[in-house]
Amino acid sequence: MSLGAALLVFVLAPGLAVSQAGAADHAALKADAEKAFKEGVGPFVNKYCIRCHGPRPKAGINLKSALRSPGSASSFLHWKKAVANVKVHDMPPIDAAKIPTDEERSQFVEWIGKLKHLSPKDPGPFVIRRLSKVEYGHTLRDLYGVDSSIADDLPEEVFGEGYLNSLSPLQSELFLEIAKQVLQRIQGKEGEAAARMRKRLFGEAPPAGADQREAARRVARSQARDAFRRPATEAELDTLVRVFDLGRDNGLDYQEALGLMLKAVLVSPQFLFITPAGEVDAKDPIVPLDDHQLASRLSYLLWAAPPDAELSALADEGRLHEPEILRAQARRLIMDPRSRALFDGFGAQWLGLSKLESQTFDAELFPQMTPALRAAMMAEARLFFESIVRENRRVVRFVDSDYTFLNGTLAELYGMEGSVKGPEMRKVKLTNPNRGGVLGMPATLAATSFPNRTSPVKRGVWALEQILGEHVPPPPPDVPELKEQEQESVEGLTLRQRTVLHQTDPVCANCHKALDPIGFGLENFDAIGRWREKDDAGGAIDSAGTLPSGEAFANPRELKRLIAKRETKLARNLTERLMAYALCRQLEGYDEIVLDQLMEKIAKDDHRMQTIITEIVTSYLFTQRRVRD
Repeated sequence: MSLGAALLVFVLAPGLAVSQAGAADHAALKADAEKAFKEGVGPFVNKYCIRCHGPRPKAGINLKSALRSPGSASSFLHWKKAVANVKVHDMPPIDAAKIPTDEERSQFVEWIGKLKHLSPKDPGPFVIRRLSKVEYGHTLRDLYGVDSSIADDLPEEVFGEGYLNSLSPLQSELFLEIAKQVLQRIQGKEGEAAARMRKRLFGEAPPAGADQREAARRVARSQARDAFRRPATEAELDTLVRVFDLGRDNGLDYQEALGLMLKAVLVSPQFLFITPAGEVDAKDPIVPLDDHQLASRLSYLLWAAPPDAELSALADEGRLHEPEILRAQARRLIMDPRSRALFDGFGAQWLGLSKLESQTFDAELFPQMTPALRAAMMAEARLFFESIVRENRRVVRFVDSDYTFLNGTLAELYGMEGSVKGPEMRKVKLTNPNRGGVLGMPATLAATSFPNRTSPVKRGVWALEQILGEHVPPPPPDVPELKEQEQESVEGLTLRQRTVLHQTDPVCANCHKALDPIGFGLENFDAIGRWREKDDAGGAIDSAGTLPSGEAFANPRELKRLIAKRETKLARNLTERLMAYALCRQLEGYDEIVLDQLMEKIAKDDHRMQTIITEIVTSYLFTQRRVRD
């Protein structure tokens, strides 16, 4: 067996209070929820829904099981989907024998909103997950001084709704190879900084006659403290010392055997995964995260990197969990340049920009979509996001602001090429009120377009879901896309007229009445975000519309202001999404109760971004974990 194979065997083997007033409020809310379920939800579901969503549920919505346990985490998703369909009149279908009135629909939505109070108090489990490719590269950079590009050869990861927690044999080999490269770079570099790094990692060689195994154990303790992001257990140190022994038994000298031990650290689950500290000897099923877990959870959220010396010291002292210290540390991390990772990991995902750099555009129609322009689009979105976070601006500024960040390449899309020149991104005051904020930003406008034209539908869905937090049901499977409509029936029609055809189909009408006005309100922006007065066929752009609330607008400026009036919804949506990202899981029943409490505090500070972040990281959900059911 090779040393590398033996190394993998060694390191991958198994072994390695509520106030009385609050309680009274909760009891009253729970009683109200029980009444709403018994007198409202149950009868509504049995009358209008159970025939299709019972033992053999359609569309994955099982309301039979949800009726049996209305407050469970599994039921929460079913209720959420049901509400979305009932709100837009998608369900019951128009050909159903019984159709609820508008008042019944409104009552059903209100009743479902109360069911969260049937959920038991539970922060959920600590999600064990593998470091992402980016986090892995950043961790090697911060701990060992190597460039984070050392991880570039790892395969790209495809994320679903959560994080990856598997480790295939191929990935194990790749991580072993990277560990080898890290060791080579540490040992091969010259200079004072490299010498300090080697001394930190390997210490001084023990004098002749000293116990080398004891010296190796001290080195292992130091190496593991940084790599595991917590003090190692004695059992973990035993494993690492056995790796040292393996090296010595195979003819390696003392320093070489320490290098093998470091490679073992770098391919260990404790390094590659973000994990709890270990078994918890507690009678309670819910316990606080220990300070080292909290330090890692915070630093990987805001930096996608391991805790630095200050954060680690507070964890070692057992003080990080104190709310004011935790808030102060979150603000410190936000102001550090490494917090750009919050946009790269969360912001780009929230705004739907993750695939913009590789998104296809018709080269003949849009020759401007060069790599330089795409990079500038992403840089604008990132710098704008960072400015709102670091300057602690209100969430509403994501929708309505009077500045952005441009360079000469991107300024051409804004018609500002005369005043902004050169490749450097800079903050620019905007005088066109149709611009400013993510609704008029080229990156988001391009990401919600087709290769050859705009898509009012995609833009409307994006604004409703990503910005306002609404759930838009998927379209029926038998409804054709615009490009598939019969040519004779759409000949001579504008894009708006063709899209309105969907509203003539009763199956499509209700959703399109909600999303089409927003999409058409942005039609003055072409597929890459340039302003235009005429569409692709030469017809005048009609961007006027009326929201389902009855509020009318005539242009993007007025649409932005109508959406900005919904600041509470904007803030709630962003807080929910950031909380789910921080916890690495979907939000469930009791999570909604915690979010209600957070939103009260956040509203008192005008929904400012740093307040959202600090309330999340000091919340019950972020600082506690369930250790058993």
